[in-house]
Amino acid sequence: MTLSHLWLPYSQMQTVPLPKTVIRSEGAHLHLDNGDHLVDGTSSWWTACHGYSHPYIRAAISAQLEQLPHVMLGGLVHQPVVDLSRRLAELLPGDLDYVFFSESGSVSVEIAMKMAIQFWINNGIKDRIRFLSFENAYHGDTFAAMSVCDPKKGMHRMLTGVLPEQIVATLPRSTIEFAAFEKLVAANANQAAALIIEPLVQAAAGMKFHEPEDLARIVEIARHYELLIIFDEITTGFGRTGTMFACEQADIVPDIVTLAKALTGGMLPLAATVARQDVYDSFLSESIDQALVHGPTFCGNPMGCAAANASLDLFESEPRLEQVATIADQLEEFLVPCLDIPHVADVRVKGAIGVVQLDRVPDLTAMRQRFLREGVWLRPFEDIVYIMPPFVIGSEDLTILTDAVTRVVTEWSETIC
Repeated sequence: MTLSHLWLPYSQMQTVPLPKTVIRSEGAHLHLDNGDHLVDGTSSWWTACHGYSHPYIRAAISAQLEQLPHVMLGGLVHQPVVDLSRRLAELLPGDLDYVFFSESGSVSVEIAMKMAIQFWINNGIKDRIRFLSFENAYHGDTFAAMSVCDPKKGMHRMLTGVLPEQIVATLPRSTIEFAAFEKLVAANANQAAALIIEPLVQAAAGMKFHEPEDLARIVEIARHYELLIIFDEITTGFGRTGTMFACEQADIVPDIVTLAKALTGGMLPLAATVARQDVYDSFLSESIDQALVHGPTFCGNPMGCAAANASLDLFESEPRLEQVATIADQLEEFLVPCLDIPHVADVRVKGAIGVVQLDRVPDLTAMRQRFLREGVWLRPFEDIVYIMPPFVIGSEDLTILTDAVTRVVTEWSETIC
């Protein structure tokens, strides 16, 4: 297969190896056109929480395809989007009751940022137009979302000076860091619309964890200075950290939350931006100017909503959070010994996320190819090797992944003088 017209994501097309061709997927397995299969440890960018091609979600999509594949939400509505809105509102904590749909996580962040700025404008305050974000953050690849990613170390650093400049903080953990954080918030409160954070796990910038207690203190400080709180749960939502939503572990109800990735069980693109009552109320008026004037063409797509409703059914009928706890135990057991390998800096596990951090950035292309020869699909980036498998993965397949990590990291370590 040639790629003469295809531009791949996150790839230097001049040097990228020819990718493998997948022809079928099921459970935690990807089947290739050459007859081989790979045990998948990435859940396709952390989406396939129920495993690939779950028959229940496939049946829901097929039934919706036969009845109503798509219709615009402008002036029209359909039952799957009404049902999904209600179910998300019931599932999320507190009064996160108002759901605005889009097609991707990055766009859901854009919508959250737009909501936050317009919340203040609708309340007669026009100066609060910036965002407080964090080093090592990642919130997406669209323009506003890129501006709240880490501007120095993130993947969008080439655009520094082009993107809007935001207020970037070190994610505090110590007493001294919290004092510096509060000083920064106080100095910028009059121009900051909201704080945006990935709760508990900064994912795409290095799988960096923080504790629920630290998250709660961050939010307490931001709220003292009247910033809105945006939680980006695009990665952490739907069980990945061990609870349905990461915010539950810190007992926090953010003002706005963004959801995507596992929302549909990884089957179709769909995202949601969910707001609390007071945020929603600020948009109510006799004037269209005060409304949220936004409308992605495929927002609330019926097939995506059908997939998401089926995914929520599976969370109710199958033991997903128990499976996550089992995965966490096995990752702890089999990855922690990697600390004995030279040049391994850290091993950490949170829910169905296992991370082996190296003390330097390896040759990522070579390491990814080496994992392919092990018969696994793992995609290390920066200085980490991580496993985020489907929740339905069996113990034997998870062992194949952890054994592969141990072997490949050991081999890599032995090549370092």
